[in-house]
Amino acid sequence: MDRKSTRGRFITLEGGEGVGKSSQIHALADWLAARGITSVLTREPGGSKGAEVIRELLVTGEPGRWDAVTEALLMNAARRDHVVRTVRPALEAGLWVLCDRFHDSTIVYQGYAGGVPIDTLRALIDAAVDDTRPDLTVILDLDVDTGLHRAGGRADGESRFERKGAAFHTAVAEGFRAIAAAEPERCVLIDAGGSVEEVTAKITEVVRARLKVTP
Repeated sequence: MDRKSTRGRFITLEGGEGVGKSSQIHALADWLAARGITSVLTREPGGSKGAEVIRELLVTGEPGRWDAVTEALLMNAARRDHVVRTVRPALEAGLWVLCDRFHDSTIVYQGYAGGVPIDTLRALIDAAVDDTRPDLTVILDLDVDTGLHRAGGRADGESRFERKGAAFHTAVAEGFRAIAAAEPERCVLIDAGGSVEEVTAKITEVVRARLKVTP
């Protein structure tokens, strides 16, 4: 890897509920740190002061609190603040950014599962992020029932999307697989059914190979 590069790298972790993104993003940060690479950990919706305010609107309350179009508008309002205030400054400072969800989640949750036309979502995303795009997207794939069972054990109160029903989450899983198949140059689909350590090993091998990180 060229350590003289002035721009950091942008890695996003995606997947349905309960796939283990939060655990894996921290494990990846530790792996990078051991190789002398400083990273910023962030998330969507959220990741900046204004975006975190919008996050609460999106992830709490009843499943029908917003329709999919409203969700998409809120998501991209939060995303704009996040990109401008957190992601872009970190990349320009030469830091790596590891983000728990980014624009693929909008395409999947509000598009494939929510029914909003994909072209509409892409236009909103383009306005929100400009040219700030991931260098690599790791999509964690897991049986829907297993993922929902894992996610059901969380006690943070942010369960609005989890309660949208099995058919919704099946569409989410299928949407992520479709994105991985359509964009193999950016996306890697990883089976998240193994142990935390096994999944971490798969992710770090992908990062090492794709982004030329010294072993």
